[in-house]
Amino acid sequence: MSSEITSDDILATGDAIALRRVRGFHVGGHAVDLHGLPPRTIETVPGEPARGSDPNGRYLVGQLYAQYFEQARPSHPTPLLFWHGGGMTGATWEDTPDGRPGWHDHFMRLGFHTCVSDAVERGRASWAPYPDITPLPPEHRTLEQAWSIFRFGPNGGRNGAIHPGMRFPSEYGEQLARQFVARWTCNTTATVAAYGDLLRRFGRSIVIAHSEGARHAAQLAATMPETIAALVLIEPAGAPPVDGVAALRAAKVPHLVVWGDHFDYSDLWRRYRSAAEHWLSRLGAAQGRVDTLDLPAMGISGNSHLLMMDDNAAEIAAMVAAWIRARLPLE
Repeated sequence: MSSEITSDDILATGDAIALRRVRGFHVGGHAVDLHGLPPRTIETVPGEPARGSDPNGRYLVGQLYAQYFEQARPSHPTPLLFWHGGGMTGATWEDTPDGRPGWHDHFMRLGFHTCVSDAVERGRASWAPYPDITPLPPEHRTLEQAWSIFRFGPNGGRNGAIHPGMRFPSEYGEQLARQFVARWTCNTTATVAAYGDLLRRFGRSIVIAHSEGARHAAQLAATMPETIAALVLIEPAGAPPVDGVAALRAAKVPHLVVWGDHFDYSDLWRRYRSAAEHWLSRLGAAQGRVDTLDLPAMGISGNSHLLMMDDNAAEIAAMVAAWIRARLPLE
């Protein structure tokens, strides 16, 4: 792996980011018509009479929201798409809970065109009525749940109870929790479809995806590999439900997987990782290019599941950028 890019390259690029344009848009989704629902009376403006609200009619659902940042002087022609994980939004990539620049800033400073998205039913993508269209209720993640799922510390723990050498700024846990959003676990098919529409819109792209988003990205690499120039999987939460033929297709896409630390504390994450590594081994057996940054094996300990927010996030971003440059030299 190339060592030409370092965290100093990211942090010493000056204050100005020269952009040609910034555009936000929605992609994907479909229309659903509802009929036969009882009308409601609601108060929308304090001091004004209540008004009627008829829920019957057409809804547009299943779309995602994307914001594209086009460089004025790009260093690389291939756009880079950031996909977030479960219960999160594109804010994952924008900064860290303690106020440091996020990976989106890092990769813009390296000259990449970038796109940050909010997946189906997250953030600015909006959500469909429950239970009239979305059949199941959402999950709202607590800080206690996140503490163990993100491998900060013991199950049900919070500030003060952290794993040894933890690199996530745990004293800012409540700031992190401010970005949690509801998630509907029944929307996987719609989410993958919307990401597929995003790839069709951009054409051949680099995808950096985290956790649940990484599993979706792996599935799309297996179904539409011509749209993905390179795929970076940040701690994928399991593997896509695809067969051996799909593995042959996915093997056409260079893959990089990045793993943090403290798997010994989580049965859940050992299962997720085992499934992901089994899938990636199938790509390797199909002559695919699969590289791994196993940070503890490299002597870098203490990283959490949110390694793009840990105290060495800039260093890891530099390693990922070096891999991308090595796999996709200025096409």
